[in-house]
Amino acid sequence: MKCRKYLSMIKAGIMEDMQFRGAIIMTFFGNLLYLLLAFFLWKAIFESSDSPVINGMTFSDTIIYLVFAAALFNFMEMWTVWNMGRDIQDGKIVVDLLMPCGYRRLRLFRGLGEVIVNFFTTLLPTAIIVYFISGKAIHLGLNILWFLISVFFSFFINYYIEFIVGTIIMYTESIWGIDIMKEVVVGVLSGAMIPLAFFPEGFKQIALALPFHAIIDSPMTLLLHPEYGLTDVVNILAMQVLWFVVMGILSDVFFKFSLRRITVNGG
Repeated sequence: MKCRKYLSMIKAGIMEDMQFRGAIIMTFFGNLLYLLLAFFLWKAIFESSDSPVINGMTFSDTIIYLVFAAALFNFMEMWTVWNMGRDIQDGKIVVDLLMPCGYRRLRLFRGLGEVIVNFFTTLLPTAIIVYFISGKAIHLGLNILWFLISVFFSFFINYYIEFIVGTIIMYTESIWGIDIMKEVVVGVLSGAMIPLAFFPEGFKQIALALPFHAIIDSPMTLLLHPEYGLTDVVNILAMQVLWFVVMGILSDVFFKFSLRRITVNGG
């Protein structure tokens, strides 16, 4: 019965996301445009350098990293902050809180439907295009398995961060500013905008001490370094598991604490 209940939530998320076909198409072509812009920008940067390798990354590594990072960023987008904000503002959260599965789980499974759509419309097409355009520069081996396992943890870490940010709306009742701030912080510190390898050393160490790098930089590192031994892989995945547990606990505790402060407009 539980499986059917969760599957119905995922199906509802898929149907809801498919209603906005125009947005899906624009996202796909937006990723292609980003691919072209990133290609020419970083081509100019590497051509101006005396070395074909900058901070341990070649031009091919950089392009693959950036394009995949953007695809992962879009793939994991479930609009959790916006949906929670609307639930809080229109009072729908009061009804959802009475659901037996719990509000956090409810938002997760509804969002999973959007993620499934994003996989087929964003991540998979991008992966195929990058693989062939790069001259099959992506190594196909165990690194793909490590990458997929890492993406699994990345997804949940990102969701927990979004849930925490969404919970803040209980205090501010403002969505747009908070969500934009979250997008910028996560985009920069996760490596989605610029690979962490290009960060100044001090800033890089700060980024590595925060959970955001586990969303994008960790899976991309495993994908682009097939030479990594089991010890390196385990260290990266173990750090993700740590943030997975920590952010999961924080999101649950913060949400339960914040429920006592919730106010619903109109009543």
